[in-house]
Amino acid sequence: MGKRVTIQDIADELGLSRNTVSKALNNSEGLAEATRARIIQKAMEMGYKQFAFTHTLVDRQVLSDQLAVAAGEKREIALLSTVYLSAPHFSSLMLDGLQRELAQLGYTLNAHRVNDDNIATLTLPITFDPSRVAASICIELFDPTYDEMLCKMGIPILFVDTPAHPHGETLPADQLYMENTTQIMKLVNDMTSSGRKRIGFIGEWEHCQSFYERYCAFRLGMLRAKTEVEERFCIKCNYEEEIRAELAKLDDLPDLFICANDFVAIDALMALRNLGIDVPKDVALAGFDDSAESRRCMPPLTTIHIHTQIMAYSAVQLLTSRIKEPSLDFRRVYTETELIYRASTMRV
Repeated sequence: MGKRVTIQDIADELGLSRNTVSKALNNSEGLAEATRARIIQKAMEMGYKQFAFTHTLVDRQVLSDQLAVAAGEKREIALLSTVYLSAPHFSSLMLDGLQRELAQLGYTLNAHRVNDDNIATLTLPITFDPSRVAASICIELFDPTYDEMLCKMGIPILFVDTPAHPHGETLPADQLYMENTTQIMKLVNDMTSSGRKRIGFIGEWEHCQSFYERYCAFRLGMLRAKTEVEERFCIKCNYEEEIRAELAKLDDLPDLFICANDFVAIDALMALRNLGIDVPKDVALAGFDDSAESRRCMPPLTTIHIHTQIMAYSAVQLLTSRIKEPSLDFRRVYTETELIYRASTMRV
């Protein structure tokens, strides 16, 4: 077995600092895009762990030619979403990497917004031309009936997160998720082991599958810690006004609220502040996504980092392999996440 490639190895090859390479691989801010691209390319060439599968993409021109034939020369990858995926959304960084990789394979990534009328009438956006589309990628598209309609179009499709399926139902399509369970269970274990056993959850856990998995991980973590969940501390809503109303009903607070994502956590932070409740003095708070806002708010949020670059490369692999071989069994892929402690929990 060859020597495992480290961040320091990549830094030495490029004559850069270890910190600079780490920033590029973790999608941190404050780095020129040209430098980031050079580092990622070198990491791929050296077989760094995040990019171990990319040996299948070494001869990009050969693969591009094969894919062009398989796709009938269709060169568009259609991005379908109900929202505008601006910088705060975790997927915006993923899409940067996805677009670069697809461009090297000769594809264009074009965005098409699915509006309320499209969902109500089960129609495609007016900009979507099936005759040009080799495959579709769906983000923030959580209407089950609409998603099922898309799956029947006969176009290769990848969902990045899906509607919640608490009863085991799922879509007949490839699915890509961040790993939603392990790090939340670690957070619960760390907190309960330190004596902070009263933990609640804030977020509409049936909003999407990732929110549901995070909620289940919280409950499983409490079960493994042999600690009862106090149901009044489970607040099933996403936005500040609703959260504030539910918090106002409580006579006391848990030691920690785990939130479905950073934006729910920031809304919860504002709701708590408006009620005169201090974070982390009166209650600790944690989110999920490691958004830029999670680092800028006061106090900075404990959160769970999503490796958006590896999500991008996984999406490319799933899309291109589905284009090349439409009869493959459907895949559900999870990419690694990482717990990051900040001041909102006063690290244990």
